[in-house]
Amino acid sequence: MKKNITLSADEELIQSARATAGREKKTLNDAFREWLADYGSRYRSASEYSSLMKRLAYVKPGGNFTRDEMNER
Repeated sequence: MKKNITLSADEELIQSARATAGREKKTLNDAFREWLADYGSRYRSASEYSSLMKRLAYVKPGGNFTRDEMNER
């Protein structure tokens, strides 16, 4: 379900954002929805990363490696 919200910003900022969205072949609403989805997922992404690092904490690389050692195939 979509919900309407009201925002306020300087007119020049809105016009600039609208022009940028137009160059990207999207509406300002579409651009804002993309931004809102990204903004809302930042904490979740950081939390998911932290969870992954905790699950992989058992992995030990075994020491310091030289550049050549790291690039060996």
